[in-house]
Amino acid sequence: MKTKILSCLFTTAAALSMVSCSDFLDTTPTDSASDKLIWSKYEYAQLQANYMYEDLNLINGYGDGTGCTRDCFIGLSESLTELFKYGGYNYTSMNRIPSEFAYGTASTLTKSYVDSYLGCWGSMYRYISTANQSISNLHKYGTFADEQKAEIEAEFRFFRAFYYFTLAKRYSKMILYTDNMEDYQKDHEAVGRTEVYEQIYQDLTFAGEHLPVSIKPNSRLTSGVAYALLSRAMLYAERWQDAKDAALKVMGMGYSMPADLETPYTPGGEGAIFQFCFDLTAQTHQFDCYYSPGGDKAAFANPVSGGYGCPTQEMVESFEQVTGGIPDWSPWHTAGGTQATPPYDQLEPRFAHTVLYNGADWKGRTIESFVGGADGWMEWMKQDMCEGKSTTSYYLRKRVDEGNLFANGSKCTKPFTFIRYAEVLLNYAEACYRLNDAPEAVAKLNDVRTRPAVGLPALSSSLSGDALFAAIRQERKVELAYEGHYYWDMRRWKLAHTAFTGNRAHGFKIEKEANGALTYYYVEVDDQDRNFPEKMYTNPIPQDELENNKLITQDPAWN
Repeated sequence: MKTKILSCLFTTAAALSMVSCSDFLDTTPTDSASDKLIWSKYEYAQLQANYMYEDLNLINGYGDGTGCTRDCFIGLSESLTELFKYGGYNYTSMNRIPSEFAYGTASTLTKSYVDSYLGCWGSMYRYISTANQSISNLHKYGTFADEQKAEIEAEFRFFRAFYYFTLAKRYSKMILYTDNMEDYQKDHEAVGRTEVYEQIYQDLTFAGEHLPVSIKPNSRLTSGVAYALLSRAMLYAERWQDAKDAALKVMGMGYSMPADLETPYTPGGEGAIFQFCFDLTAQTHQFDCYYSPGGDKAAFANPVSGGYGCPTQEMVESFEQVTGGIPDWSPWHTAGGTQATPPYDQLEPRFAHTVLYNGADWKGRTIESFVGGADGWMEWMKQDMCEGKSTTSYYLRKRVDEGNLFANGSKCTKPFTFIRYAEVLLNYAEACYRLNDAPEAVAKLNDVRTRPAVGLPALSSSLSGDALFAAIRQERKVELAYEGHYYWDMRRWKLAHTAFTGNRAHGFKIEKEANGALTYYYVEVDDQDRNFPEKMYTNPIPQDELENNKLITQDPAWN
């Protein structure tokens, strides 16, 4: 009975803390018995923190009920680039809408539309309010040991930093709140990214100093997680020394690169720094159902649709040959098609780990993404739903569970790896490049690309300048593919308005001839040119915030 009472108290307290942005005055802590009880013991405070872990999962993981990554509210953020294509033409988040944003027409990129699908202002401030109130209550009511209180505070400050980082990636000005609950007023001035990134720095540094030191990615925050996120955030802030120093902290903790490519995406796998874990008895996701090839449905009579989003030819052509360098793909770009087999077997191992292609081995069978094959092909803009067919002839392999035979219906349990050690090395390399330490940057790039699981030739130690920056972009594009980095990297580098404008994405239409030969046709999977206007480097301030807060004005880019 006591357990049930405590559960009810925690649930009630969490519900009360999730207030709307217009309910600022309601966030003032009270002297209720439930507040005092929650913060009276370390174990109870940990349970309160568990609610924030769930929020973190919803924002950036699998478990939002749609199977998409919520870092971008329309599905995988790579779908806004040339690297990934959602094939269905329905007006829904993982069908036509990502393409509409990629095309960037004036009628699509309105303030209200961008806020609805790419914005997160209201939800992040609700989460920030919860974190701040929790820290305030901890200081006010916490009666357990100071060391334990510091650890709990470190968790909530990590959450607050993550929420503000999610905002800072999008908005040029924000409202900065701390755990001083008297700051919560209806009208509040905004500050720029510089001030917000300083708060993020302070919070993640505190978290790194007070969270447990462990290299196990077991769904609980550690010091390594905090410093890893700090290395990422400081690149966005262009605080290069801070990014380098944070990465060095992680590099000194004993993390390592695994002997194979799949291990970081398995439960507790080497190379993972932080994971969201799932199991059939608690929480599952549906990622596999949305991205598995269509043949899985026929083979296992499961409820998946599959093929919602697929890698493009542009992604495939980003992979180097095993011997180094990009192969010549021009023979497969001819309008009349070719029966020459694409050089898939010549590409580095990260290709086959990332992309399923026609002829690939998968779940004990061979992928058939040709027209009429078991996995099928569909023409872009001709079919409302994918129904397990690919518009590019490719399917996503990375992050999809090959061991999932859908015996439990649509339930999927593969972990979501939020931060990997490989990213930290790449963050360090970029920071070194910005600090004019080209040799050290090259060395860390080589640690990623020459490791046994990849086996690419080392880059020249004399690489520098624009060529080195291009190598950094290449490694991040390939190593971190479909983990939610590429779109945001191109935004922070201010390269999106040229790279994502005036072009179209492609795939293959593969036809099987009567004699069994395959003809590969290079086809467009866009019906208009892509466009990234420069105003998209920031998000518009939501209209309800402008109406409720007299001290904030719209971002000039959106006036």
